[in-house]
Amino acid sequence: MKLSEAWTLYEQDRQLEGYSPYTLKSYRLQSRLFIEHVGDLELDEVDFKMIKAYLSKDAGRLKPSSIANRMKYFKAIFKWAMNEGYIVGNPAAKLREPKMGKRIPKAMNEEAIETIREACETPLEHAIIEVFFTTGCRIGEIERLTLNAINWEHRSMIVLGKGDKEREVYFSIKCAIWLRKYLKERQDNNTSLFVTERRYKSEGGQPRSMSIAQLRYVVKRIAKRAGIENVYPHKLRHSYATHLLNNDAPLEVIQSFLGHSKLETTRIYAELSGERRRQLYKKYF
Repeated sequence: MKLSEAWTLYEQDRQLEGYSPYTLKSYRLQSRLFIEHVGDLELDEVDFKMIKAYLSKDAGRLKPSSIANRMKYFKAIFKWAMNEGYIVGNPAAKLREPKMGKRIPKAMNEEAIETIREACETPLEHAIIEVFFTTGCRIGEIERLTLNAINWEHRSMIVLGKGDKEREVYFSIKCAIWLRKYLKERQDNNTSLFVTERRYKSEGGQPRSMSIAQLRYVVKRIAKRAGIENVYPHKLRHSYATHLLNNDAPLEVIQSFLGHSKLETTRIYAELSGERRRQLYKKYF
């Protein structure tokens, strides 16, 4: 079986199992790049040295996390191929992910958040910033939000997180006010929470669901107007987590709100939040 055939079967199997489309999209890209590099070989022609050489060629210019993501593709598809009986041994089994160290979550302080809020000019902009900051959602989770996901009584939303896991997130009164203002001015039948500012002739004069790239653009546009550099959606998520921590929220609660599968991921905020450390120093010293 050739690499391209193996990918097609692997993707079909994982789609049936409900794997994240974002994960499969990433693996699909890695499959194409590897085939372009070595050719459409038979599965049993690929060995550990070949995979290692392929990964090593870009090690000097890529971050360890990018190399690790490439490794995940090889580990996933060759483990599947062995389990399905297409190969006898797994050539990717000996791959060891590079040391990535401790990544410091970058968050904005309250003054920067308020400056961003002040720079919003439309109900759409206000609503997007408030949803990002007061729910702590990932950009992909917000992109997939629909109007039916909102529970106005509890000020909550059901989002689809990593691994297609559902969780309930909550939003503030300020967020609810701007969401209502934004939805009141909309005149379309799109069921997505956020839609494009432009209407499309091909869509019968209706807006489209806002994509990840478009959501990111709106956040960047507001930040530029505010005069604050290096603002992006995930930074608002980090700011949300740090804000909760600085207000004494237990790590287990923050973990639940963020949708982290491991507490160790959430614990990074506790270890690296400068403001929190300053507060504790003043309290105990």
